[in-house]
Amino acid sequence: MSEAIQILQTYWGYPGFRPMQLDIVEAAAKGRDVLALLPTGGGKSICFQVPGLMRKGLTVVITPLIALMKDQVEQLNKRDIRAHAIYSGLSAREIDIILDNAAYGDMKFLYVSPERLQTEIFRTRALKMNITLIAVDEAHCISQWGYDFRPPYLQIAEFRELLPHTPIIAVTATATDKVREDIVSNLQLKNPEIFRQSFARENLSYSVRKVESKDSKLLDILKKVQGTAIVYAGSRKSTKEIASFLSRNNISADFYHAGLSTGERGLKQEQWINNKTRVIVATNAFGMGIDKPDVRLVVHMDLPPGPEAYYQEAGRGGRDGKLSYAVVLFSDNDTVRLKKSVEAANPDIVFIKKTYQALCNFLQIAVGSSNGESYDFDIARFSDQYNLDRMTTYYALKKLEREGLIYLNEAFQNPSRVWFLAPRQDVYKFQVENREYDELIKALLRVYGGEAFTQFVKISEKQLAKMLKIPVAKVISSLQYLHGLQMIDYDRQKESPQITFLTERYDVKELPIDKKFLLERQRIEFAKAEAIIEYVKNTTRCRSAILLEYFGEISYEKCGRCDNCLSRKKKENVDNLLHYKEQVLHILKAGPMDIEGLITEIEPEDQQEFIEYIRELTDRDIVAYNDNWELFIC
Repeated sequence: MSEAIQILQTYWGYPGFRPMQLDIVEAAAKGRDVLALLPTGGGKSICFQVPGLMRKGLTVVITPLIALMKDQVEQLNKRDIRAHAIYSGLSAREIDIILDNAAYGDMKFLYVSPERLQTEIFRTRALKMNITLIAVDEAHCISQWGYDFRPPYLQIAEFRELLPHTPIIAVTATATDKVREDIVSNLQLKNPEIFRQSFARENLSYSVRKVESKDSKLLDILKKVQGTAIVYAGSRKSTKEIASFLSRNNISADFYHAGLSTGERGLKQEQWINNKTRVIVATNAFGMGIDKPDVRLVVHMDLPPGPEAYYQEAGRGGRDGKLSYAVVLFSDNDTVRLKKSVEAANPDIVFIKKTYQALCNFLQIAVGSSNGESYDFDIARFSDQYNLDRMTTYYALKKLEREGLIYLNEAFQNPSRVWFLAPRQDVYKFQVENREYDELIKALLRVYGGEAFTQFVKISEKQLAKMLKIPVAKVISSLQYLHGLQMIDYDRQKESPQITFLTERYDVKELPIDKKFLLERQRIEFAKAEAIIEYVKNTTRCRSAILLEYFGEISYEKCGRCDNCLSRKKKENVDNLLHYKEQVLHILKAGPMDIEGLITEIEPEDQQEFIEYIRELTDRDIVAYNDNWELFIC
């Protein structure tokens, strides 16, 4: 048994790899640069996690998705594989501890965002780490032609110069030919081994329905297709409205979006994963890092921004390999609305600079300061205070984010954390002298253990309040008091969105924004919008073939499952029926004949299909059987 398979069985419990995974794993384990292109649900994380365990040392995983980062770290830790993640919102102390563990401990995986690679502290500490593999997840983000392009990805090659002999494995599920070229070039991969699985999802049936009433059609589809479903909607408001409509019609449904609290999102997600809720109606904030294999239906109530986004979201259906359906509901107004949204999502450079200046004033940030600093941020209060259109402001902030200047995390929330700063003996002395805090400290140590003296531990104020039979507010105020005495470091859960400055604050006149680049991005986004509009308007070509062609994979095979293929087959059936009808009637004019005789005379390519056509003719009373089971004209 190979080492790779042994690791897979030991830690994941799988008997073997999926097609191509083993080749990818072994190439990365041998120290080759690798580019792996796998369809959504194709098991990309296994392809860098297994070689990470095979190679001695630390694997640095670069990903832009905090939710996915947290989920993978949690899954690895559950398998007794030491992994940590660094993301915005962590305190400087906690980041310092994680970096120390990465350099001097037995950590195997360190997850970071691409922005983190640019910080001096990370680059300096990375040289002390035994980094033996760099994994670049969502590698399409390095190309401006890619879905969700992120400029900080362009700095990965510069980071690798610090570790010239460390191999890179780049993985993605959405890459056109141009994006693949950009990944190899921008990551400066050295003679990479490129592995590419077909992007075809043979168990996924794509359909588009042009309708007047989307809600009614959605209800009709959900009644016909059994099982768990995801319904994607374009706004937070519509997720709630659609879920309410389904609930009123006896469909178990709930809504989900980034504006909900951590607790609400966690509960809704858990109930859906455990099949207590059948349908989750969500914005595109939902789905990343959620491994639910039995989703039978994915419906888009609004047009996605392009084929890449659609392929990823639709691909969350049928990961168990069983037949699933991906449906787009649209009207003519949707195509106009999509083009307008692309315009709104690309504010001009004047507005972007105005937003940056107002942001710095709002947060009271001086020129040359705040590099790496995070701030709680209320976009509604901000836009109202400076009389800015809220939606255009949001997109301007996203442009600043894509330029690598800030990071805006909508409703980013961390669980509360505690770390005992005082030595054990001092804590005990404090308990003796301050009886009112004794029970709280005992509860902390009883639930979270001695680990709280060496690092931050996640806590639940509600759990502590329940144990102590006191109000949650009392627990919070007591923890804040202990924090003030420097007995503990109490990092309370954040309930508002945060914004992080990734560079020092610029004078707005010197803000490094490339106008030419912004215009090019606008052109690319319009091209993606036109591609998805063409997809939904096409009523003849195989939908799977359209998507495959977009990703540079030419297929002359028809899937046979999409609405266009089924429509074509139905038409062919009608044409064949008319053709056979003429021949059968011509023969039977000469007299009755049994079906075997008709088959001998006509010689159909598919005898079973021909028998079905004869049954159709009898059902229509065009022909009938006599007592001798011979067919005659009615």
